[in-house]
Amino acid sequence: MSPGPDATSDVVIVGGGAAGLSLANRLLGTGAATVTVVEPPDGPGRPAERTWCYWDEGDDDFEDAVAADWSLLRVHGPDGEALTVDPAPSRYRMVRSAAFERLVHARLADSPGGRLLRATAGPVRDLPEGAEVRCTEPGGRTLTLRARHVFDSRPLPALPPARTQLLQHFRGWFVRTGTDRFDPSVADLMDFRVPQPPHGLAFGYVLPLAPGHALVEYTEFSRAPLTTEAYETALGHYAREILGLGAFTVEAAEQGVIPMTDARFPGRTGNAVHRIGTAGGATRPATGYTFAAVQRHSRAVAAALSDGRGTFPPPHGRRALFLDAVLLRALDTGRIDGPAFFTDLFRRTPAHRLLRFLDGATSFREEWGIGLRTPVGPMLRTTLEVPFLPRRTHPAPRTGESPR
Repeated sequence: MSPGPDATSDVVIVGGGAAGLSLANRLLGTGAATVTVVEPPDGPGRPAERTWCYWDEGDDDFEDAVAADWSLLRVHGPDGEALTVDPAPSRYRMVRSAAFERLVHARLADSPGGRLLRATAGPVRDLPEGAEVRCTEPGGRTLTLRARHVFDSRPLPALPPARTQLLQHFRGWFVRTGTDRFDPSVADLMDFRVPQPPHGLAFGYVLPLAPGHALVEYTEFSRAPLTTEAYETALGHYAREILGLGAFTVEAAEQGVIPMTDARFPGRTGNAVHRIGTAGGATRPATGYTFAAVQRHSRAVAAALSDGRGTFPPPHGRRALFLDAVLLRALDTGRIDGPAFFTDLFRRTPAHRLLRFLDGATSFREEWGIGLRTPVGPMLRTTLEVPFLPRRTHPAPRTGESPR
């Protein structure tokens, strides 16, 4: 159903990516508000299909969009030793953006309070009793959408000032092998057997979809992305020399850049205008994971709207963000060895507790115990230093939605 000129709803969501569609899905499911989602029309403005991964205990309501999940996680240390852990009751899950879009679009179409508009969104402006969005349809007709709240998920033109800014940048291949090469029950989260860059860290990432089919990625945490040619070279080396895949074909590829920054992202940019997704600070600074935080934040927003509140909690708590700022600084200065740090975290911490820590769901006592399993001297020095570091503007990366 397309809204007419000067259409009104409780909520307008600008952008139909992971954050926008997740919030729409949650609002429709709870009946907290009527919703209009504004997505770019078909063409260069629409992003390519993406992969979003997260872990949970099976309590989401988009099971039909889950492409695969894994009950075991594996990390390969820089010494080549493999560590396999069971994160039960959590499972690691993959959602492909096209399936998620179909699911939420169908719910929008079936709901009397849901609308989907294919148009180019312009400026968002505060009003005395809400906000409005100016939109242009593909044929050139302009619309004004008014709502009590507008949630904008569009990328920021530039990242806010930060003490530390790294990038998680990657390229992945969906490969099909001539023989069975993968264990579909095990996801390789970090494989540090790849050559390490002079600054930052690099790892392989393997998500098996079948014994002869998988997503294979090469990822770096560093200050600048690579060229496509460099990613292809690194991926080829990883697939052939380290994984030993033998003959394989590449069916599709994906590539992206995710900011890893301790910048402060404003969740509210007007009386009734809010930022969500990466633009609203949902990306976890030290890991690049976004999808799980988007689900939690969507639930919190829906609950607040149901209760009649107009203020919403941020995607991550202050303590989690401070710990991330410390880790980013320690990585960027080279005070800790990244591959050894992450490998030891998995070796020394129960898997489910570690995943809760990465989700920002652990207690102070649990975090203290995890901290004692890290290089205490370098981390303590960095903890004392971070509060006094100035925030400065960094070069703007070409960012994309997180696949994590």
